Amino acid sequence: MVQINRSGSSQEKEPRTPIIAGNWKMNKTVGEALSLVDIILEDLDAFEGVEIVLVPPFIALYPVLELLEDTNIRLGAQNMYHQESGAYTGEVSPLMLREICDYVIIGHSERRAYFGETDEMVNLKVKAAFRHDLNPIVAVGESLAQHEAGHAKAHITSQLENGLKGISEADAVSLIIAYEPIWAIGTGRAANGAIAQEICAHIRQTLARLFSSDVAAQIRIQYGGSVTGDNIAEYIRQPDIDGALVGGASLKAEEFVKIVDRTIEADFQKQKTGLR
Repeated sequence: MVQINRSGSSQEKEPRTPIIAGNWKMNKTVGEALSLVDIILEDLDAFEGVEIVLVPPFIALYPVLELLEDTNIRLGAQNMYHQESGAYTGEVSPLMLREICDYVIIGHSERRAYFGETDEMVNLKVKAAFRHDLNPIVAVGESLAQHEAGHAKAHITSQLENGLKGISEADAVSLIIAYEPIWAIGTGRAANGAIAQEICAHIRQTLARLFSSDVAAQIRIQYGGSVTGDNIAEYIRQPDIDGALVGGASLKAEEFVKIVDRTIEADFQKQKTGLR
């Protein structure tokens, strides 16, 4: 399992390593998942400068884990329930995931929209993830109506305040926050770099208020929403964007590899200009 320093001490602070996570959603049979990973590994088996996380459907987690053994690629789950066990038909617990996963996505807009997931439920799941040494990727984002009305920042502030309530600074440093404007997910209408940076900077400012400036400076923030190999560099070059939560493009090996390659290039340029 990936070990992340959960101390909020500024003395132990290190540069933020970009993180690219491929969320496959409800796609790929086990056989198709293994074929996709085989192709990805041909190009990404040895790399430096970026953390890669694959997030297949539940039924493919263990088979994919076996392929990822002895590689630098990590495994994540798309969701989980907050209870350890019990009569919760169809749910998957953190105890089941901790043996095979490093990361778990919590609060994705599709979970909120289609399955009624609330900020309070997100909060329970985040706390459960930390109790069981899973690193949560917490998704936040506004609808098109909220975006056009100028309410994006207020809505995301509320999601962060309620979803991260009661989280310690020691745990918070290993949070990943994924900013996914709902109006950009799977629509081909991606936010430009300036818009994404404005919101991600607001997220970091909110995290500084909720925890501390030292902690906020260590938390990685991803952009997600119609990310491709052609637009990823625009996001990575932004000072407050540390990677991407990739949807559809992660289902195409060549495109996903392109995203990783261009992330490494763009982050290197960001380091040279002192923005990282």
